[in-house]
Amino acid sequence: MQQYTMNWNYPTAVRVGAGRIAELADACRELGMSAPLLVTDPGLAALPMLAATVQQCRDKGLTVEVFSAIKGNPTGQNVMDGVVVYRLGHHDGVIAFGGGSALDAAKAIALMAGQDRPLWDFEDVGDNFQRVNVAGMAPVIAVPTTAGTGSEVGRASVITDEAAQLKRIIFHPRMLPALVILDPQLTTGLPAGITAATGMDALSHNLEAYCSPLFHPMAEAIALEGMRLIKDYLPRAVQDGTDLEARLKMLVASSMGATAFQRGLGSMHALAHPLGALYDAHHGTLNAVLMPYVLVANRSAIEGRMEVLARHLQLPTAGFDGVLAWVLELRKQFAIAHSLAELGIDESRADLIAQMAVVDGAAGTNPIAHDESRYREIFINAVRGEL
Repeated sequence: MQQYTMNWNYPTAVRVGAGRIAELADACRELGMSAPLLVTDPGLAALPMLAATVQQCRDKGLTVEVFSAIKGNPTGQNVMDGVVVYRLGHHDGVIAFGGGSALDAAKAIALMAGQDRPLWDFEDVGDNFQRVNVAGMAPVIAVPTTAGTGSEVGRASVITDEAAQLKRIIFHPRMLPALVILDPQLTTGLPAGITAATGMDALSHNLEAYCSPLFHPMAEAIALEGMRLIKDYLPRAVQDGTDLEARLKMLVASSMGATAFQRGLGSMHALAHPLGALYDAHHGTLNAVLMPYVLVANRSAIEGRMEVLARHLQLPTAGFDGVLAWVLELRKQFAIAHSLAELGIDESRADLIAQMAVVDGAAGTNPIAHDESRYREIFINAVRGEL
């Protein structure tokens, strides 16, 4: 793994390689942190890996406290509870440690640490981000332990507004963590099912960014190569969780997906966001289930791109049909549900979900501007498992 030990500076400072979590305490010092708040999820908080990381920091003189009261789909209340802990503990920075939920919550806590306006005032609408008191933002070091959301290189957090039953995107350019540690050793204990679901989430980010109609050749190229890494290494990571090369390449592919979706996302996320808010379902699993139905709905606009993708991935069948067959085979290989019904989601809220999807921010960069009726149709097809 020595050949994969690198320092990158795109899109932020990234330290890549096995064992580099050992540099966390020194990294905190470099960013001026002496009393960081480590934000993680309840599952990770109970693991020896987390305890060892905290002890390592304390041994180097840092005052570290852990906040882990975060739901799988983090809520505004989770964020503000974390802000209370941050302020009471006189912390001076945030370590975001975990999967996408922990990273999103941590980044939002760091944003809100020195604000005097409500969280929702910073929703990614218009120029709301200009309301942020930048001086009140705390520095963030991000340490992902799953390869899915890529939140470690993102400038936003997806937070659930429980009162409105909506997922809202909180955005500011400086929410991008100042430093990222991609250490595959932290991901080796991830169960095969979660490895698959989070990996499919990374695929959805790369795939939707690649299909976006916006002009951004750099993001398009990153997405294309991110999908090749997923094709080559996700099956290996699922089959053998201790495969450090596969784990590292998936961490990289995940970061690539979040970097690429500066170009935009699409209907998978436009549907997954309301479904996650209404049903509290796993985001990566939702994207994995929705993926083929959205591909079929977008087919007329993406045939050319799928020709290129199928060639780049060296798929046995060319074009759109080859990509669709590959996605379906991946889901089958990983025992991912074929329909939303298998996740306990029925058609009873079809109208509401369609209404929410059509106004979701991700819908704006779908290759086709689907209307409410079409979103309803896509959703019902996904519930019934009808391609």
